[in-house]
Amino acid sequence: MVEEIRAAGGEVFGISSEPHSLASEAEVTWEMTIPVIGDPHHEIREDLKARGWLDIFYNEDTGHLRERSWANHPKGYFQPAVIAIDEKARVLYRWRAVPKMSNIGGAGARPDPRYTWDRIQAGMASTCDADLDVEPTLTEKDPPWLFSLWIHLANGWFIRPTSLSLDRDGSGGFARARTAMRRTYIFLAAWIVALLLLPLTSVGIAALVWMVAVTPGIIEIHRQFQFEPDP
Repeated sequence: MVEEIRAAGGEVFGISSEPHSLASEAEVTWEMTIPVIGDPHHEIREDLKARGWLDIFYNEDTGHLRERSWANHPKGYFQPAVIAIDEKARVLYRWRAVPKMSNIGGAGARPDPRYTWDRIQAGMASTCDADLDVEPTLTEKDPPWLFSLWIHLANGWFIRPTSLSLDRDGSGGFARARTAMRRTYIFLAAWIVALLLLPLTSVGIAALVWMVAVTPGIIEIHRQFQFEPDP
């Protein structure tokens, strides 16, 4: 899609809420094919809003569940968004992620690239600014929030949820999710064995103690994820 946009006379930029040094590092380390610009003080985000083009959601930087000490979002981190503008400052396409439980607090799927390019081309053929796209075709279906919460919990060994965010070199996210799923099977198997071999009262007490132990972490992850009401 990027090459098609360039062939049509356009360019694609990535905008990050991290300092430009980290944006440039990601551009090189992740072998990205587009330039990435750091906007740690939200100057670009605020300009987009002031122009009436797009109001991008952002979250307070709460440390990503302590898993990314190297990251730096001085004014908070952006939720995903896409905006396409032509040389006459006409909006060809716009979309923003609204963080909800149904899309894992904004961490869910993004608009499909081919669908997005088709919408941009439709905008190029129009004479009006494109409306905000609120029901795009996504790359995949988002999992339920409870499933995502469970995977975060499994990633923290079922004691305190830990983030599945990428490592500094761009790796780690999917690998952590796969490991968390394997831990889930072992965890559930252990409870089944306990139910078969131990008194029901003992298993019930253990389950109660576990629920008390994990409650602070569950409260924390809900506090760190920004949720807007589902319609």
